[in-house]
Amino acid sequence: MNITIIGSGNMGRGIGTRAVAGGHSVTFVDANPEVAEKTAADVKASAKNGAKVSTASLGDAELGDVVVLAVWYGTNIEIAKQLGTKLAGKVVVDIANPLNSTYDGLATAADSSSAEDLAKAIASGAKVVKAFNTTYAGTLIAGEVAGQKLDVFIAGDDADAKAKVAQLVTDGGLRAVDAGPLSRARQIEGMQLLHIVLQGTLGTNWGSALKILG
Repeated sequence: MNITIIGSGNMGRGIGTRAVAGGHSVTFVDANPEVAEKTAADVKASAKNGAKVSTASLGDAELGDVVVLAVWYGTNIEIAKQLGTKLAGKVVVDIANPLNSTYDGLATAADSSSAEDLAKAIASGAKVVKAFNTTYAGTLIAGEVAGQKLDVFIAGDDADAKAKVAQLVTDGGLRAVDAGPLSRARQIEGMQLLHIVLQGTLGTNWGSALKILG
């Protein structure tokens, strides 16, 4: 698959690393072209099976099969509105955790989530999938924590869209966990809020992972 990652910061780099390690080509888009170029250069070292890494501007980017919005809550909605009908028919991955200004709660309404807010604002025909919000950038680059594959919790209303994201996850050496419909993003985002809050308590310094064992 061809993957477009909008946002070339730490999370964009982490997701891009897993994508190219799984043989998928990635195009990085960022408001700062130099940041996109630096991230692309870092990610190229992990590319396998002919995966290509490139950069583009938001206005000129030819969007891939999967578009990952590796940006903050609020910015994800602004970008979706800016791209408009270019997103029609695309699988759009929302990774945002909608934290409030004090980072101790969620900014979304109790009956919504970042992913659902995005779905309401996005062009008709775009298929929103929640994924990667419970994985930290460093753990994505490593692909594991304590010898265990990362779990990536996926929520969405379109089965084919979820299957594409699950393939991206699995090919990158991670475990895809289907959490159900897009409304499950509420629980996934809430779960990650707790994970974030516990970093100070546990002293894990953003190196921990949420995983289901059984």
